[in-house]
Amino acid sequence: MPLQKILFKPGVNKENTRYSTEGGWYEADKVRFRQGNPEVIGGWNRISTNTFLGICRSLWNWALLDGRNIIGVGTNLKFYLENGGSYYDITPIRASSTINNNPFVATNGSATITVTDTAHGASTGDFVTFSGAVGLGGNITAAVLNANYQITVLTSSTYTFTATATANATDAAGAGGGASVVAAYEISVGPATQIPLVGWGAGGWGLGTWGNGLTSTSALRLWSQQNFGEDLVFNFRGGGLYYWEAPLTSRGVLLNTLGGTVSFTNASPTVVTSTVAYTEGARLQFSGGSLPTGVAAATTFTVTQVSGLTFKLLDSSNVLVNTSSAGTGAVSLIVDVPTVVNTLVVSDTSRFILTFGVNDYGLSTIDPMLIRWCGQEDPFNWTPTATNQAGSLRLSNGSEIITTAQTRQEIVVFTDSALYSLQYLGPPFVWGSQLLAESISVYGPNAVAVASGVVYWMGIDKFYTYDGRVQTLNCDLRRFIFTDINKDENLQVFAGVNEGFNEIWWFYCSESSTAIDRYVIYNYQEKIWYYGTMARTAWLDSGLRDYPLAATYQPNTTGNIVEHENGLNDNATSTPIALNAYISSSELDIGDGHNFAFVWRVLPDLTFGDSTNSPTGAVPAVTMTLFGLSNSGSGTTSNASASVLKGSTYVITEEFTGQIFTRMRGRQMIFKIDSNQLNTQWQLGAPRIDIRADGRR
Repeated sequence: MPLQKILFKPGVNKENTRYSTEGGWYEADKVRFRQGNPEVIGGWNRISTNTFLGICRSLWNWALLDGRNIIGVGTNLKFYLENGGSYYDITPIRASSTINNNPFVATNGSATITVTDTAHGASTGDFVTFSGAVGLGGNITAAVLNANYQITVLTSSTYTFTATATANATDAAGAGGGASVVAAYEISVGPATQIPLVGWGAGGWGLGTWGNGLTSTSALRLWSQQNFGEDLVFNFRGGGLYYWEAPLTSRGVLLNTLGGTVSFTNASPTVVTSTVAYTEGARLQFSGGSLPTGVAAATTFTVTQVSGLTFKLLDSSNVLVNTSSAGTGAVSLIVDVPTVVNTLVVSDTSRFILTFGVNDYGLSTIDPMLIRWCGQEDPFNWTPTATNQAGSLRLSNGSEIITTAQTRQEIVVFTDSALYSLQYLGPPFVWGSQLLAESISVYGPNAVAVASGVVYWMGIDKFYTYDGRVQTLNCDLRRFIFTDINKDENLQVFAGVNEGFNEIWWFYCSESSTAIDRYVIYNYQEKIWYYGTMARTAWLDSGLRDYPLAATYQPNTTGNIVEHENGLNDNATSTPIALNAYISSSELDIGDGHNFAFVWRVLPDLTFGDSTNSPTGAVPAVTMTLFGLSNSGSGTTSNASASVLKGSTYVITEEFTGQIFTRMRGRQMIFKIDSNQLNTQWQLGAPRIDIRADGRR
């Protein structure tokens, strides 16, 4: 019989039986397609040996005016900025207190230190930074105490932390630390995973049937972040709105506390000079020991008659404020800045901060369908007036805004049941919404990606795309994905773009896992799907970096950022690991599939591309395996495999073993190629098999 060429359709298809998808691929891991041919994906390298604490769920990249390239890194424990491979902790401070009367107590032979602070207000797992402490006299020095620690709460007035040194008898002689210890408590940490809560105690009081309660979820910590110029606006879902300004060592602070300092003239009306520019209509509260008569602390005033950094004030009756003395102070509160937010966007062209799922004016609870925005190019003014463009609107279809995606001319807004387009209209309406689709779903706040102006997202049982109209995306892996996905961990699902390869990646938890262990890829240029296994928690493809970035997942330890498509191996740690890559075909007939045939020779067709010899001198190689079947339901009855090695003496470009000899018989067969060796990259072409008729025994 003549040589039989084996050609497969691109992409992986698991929607039907293995035999009915003849001519295609059925299983894969760490393999992609280039112009229809399978090849191993690129490797990854960590950006530095430095690490961060917690599980990262958000990455954002931008550049400062001085050219420094910054990545915002939001984890369940902290918020960092990465620059040059170093991670700078900018986690906002929730509260600070000065602890008097020697608050530290040590135990001889232990690194555990007990702290007394009646105003700590912290929870177990939170972080605190001490300053102003003096040593306890032994190993627990001032340098040991004046550091950042994670705490375990004992009571409302005491907690412990594990110091970086072990106390001796001198340290344990009595309470110490001095009389001027300052404890700065960071915002509370968030859950690392999504924990379903079922039964009594789940949900609010009186909800659910008697003795059963509700089925609810303890949401993991999800961050939203975008730069406003060179500054950063960020928040965690259900938390406050934070703002960061350079330098890298400064922490983020609540936006409504960034009012700056002011001085007042002794005049009727008084003229206020501020270090922060305000626009007409902004509402402020002041504090300070030298406020003038006529300006009471914690009272709301409205900004009017703005001229640069000076303005006048209106009281609650819209009357100009007079003072009988000069004074100074600080803006203690920018009123109407959102205090609880689910997600945010900074509009690219019109320069608004838009918040979604946010408290309404004068209220402190989230309205999950409300959208609010600040004045144009004015993050400090959220009070709508006739002279600014601050405002709000409420969507009606759905019960909660889940997430958003910014495209070329609009912001696409996802509720739990509909899709909206949010567009800038200009005054007086400013922003307007339009319903794009009903009865759609989105799997989670991070399950959306935008590539070439097209929005792609994972729903609860299918994939969608929006390019001006909403369409269901045909998926050859739909049943495989949605019958083996952990629906209780939907908040962990996230999408990312790998623009260099025209790919959208979705990462998710398989049904038996509570940590991300799977990915599925849609190649939007070739319109094909493939999948594999990988543990990542966040992804970002930025034009400011040479490679796509991803956050590694290391439970109960530290994390790092890796550059994908950089190298050939897994270099997430100090020891390179080979990529275990393979692809396996559907069942295909040998010859006409009517009679048994014997396959005795394979002529490979592949290239090893950029492969290099491993550090141990091993030649890059793949294994080709043929699995023979008597019929499509018989299971494998015989198999044969052999190594295909990269050549070193061939003149032709594709340098590999010219032919391999096998012994495999059957009516159908499965073709598989795999590799698990350092520095190995390959692409498969069109191999051929040499067959002859074989008697049936």
